[in-house]
Amino acid sequence: MRRTLDSLLIQTVPPAHLVFVDDGSTDDTQAILAEYAPRMPYLHVVSRPDRGVRKVGPGVIEAFNAGLAELDLSQVEFLCKLDMDLDLPARYFETLMDRMDADPMIATCSGKPFFPDPSTGVLISEHIADEFSVGMTKFYRVSAWLAIGGFPISIGWDGIDCHLCRMQGMKAISFPDPELDFVHLRPMGSSHISLWHGRTRHGLGAWVMGTPPVFMLAATLYRMNKRPRVVGAVAMLWGYLKAWAGGVKRFDAPGYLAFVRSYQLRALVIGRGRAAEQMRLRQPLSLRALLRRPVDDTGEHAGG
Repeated sequence: MRRTLDSLLIQTVPPAHLVFVDDGSTDDTQAILAEYAPRMPYLHVVSRPDRGVRKVGPGVIEAFNAGLAELDLSQVEFLCKLDMDLDLPARYFETLMDRMDADPMIATCSGKPFFPDPSTGVLISEHIADEFSVGMTKFYRVSAWLAIGGFPISIGWDGIDCHLCRMQGMKAISFPDPELDFVHLRPMGSSHISLWHGRTRHGLGAWVMGTPPVFMLAATLYRMNKRPRVVGAVAMLWGYLKAWAGGVKRFDAPGYLAFVRSYQLRALVIGRGRAAEQMRLRQPLSLRALLRRPVDDTGEHAGG
């Protein structure tokens, strides 16, 4: 948490508002926030009662929405959902905004996460596809976020939202650029219970997100290039199959499941990037026009 706050303090473009949601911490969170508050005039803390259990997926978005209630979105151009286990480069926010100004079709974007090897300290890529912004630093154009109806309250929300953006004719991107690489202090897919639990949860999320079986099998094989190679891949597939057999309800919206199935099957043939762009361009131009929100007369951003 201190490393995250320190990386925010050195941002070349600091946040206009930083709403910190403390939903029942039992550690030194409040004391650390009090220590940093004098250096962060934009910091506002929202405290929620401890729900008694860690609730990933829907719980994350419930906490996010509690913080969002403190903001007036009409006063800002960009919005970021940010976790407290990150170390961001100093020009992170500035660079993302520059990229979005250069391409008005980008709805959401991020850099690429790397985590330190516990034995050597060497940074290891989390192998995020370019067609998805990452959940720990979801950076959005506010008009795009509103166009998809906000984040879905569902496990797998951080993949579902990217598909919803493409359904609106917009782009979701994580940039493979050293200038935007950041350190994720706890590897994605890990869990407070065990790595197996975290990876099976990933498989559950893939099912809920609408991933077809053939694509899931291909994703499982690809996952074997990421440590732990066999255990991680098997756990992910087991989570998917268990959800399928158990009849777990999938996220759905008009046309959503058909869109995801078409995109992912196409991706197996021509690759994710080309498939994402083809699917995006098939959407009505009138929906893509929702993104076009200019900066103010001075050329400055409205904030975020």
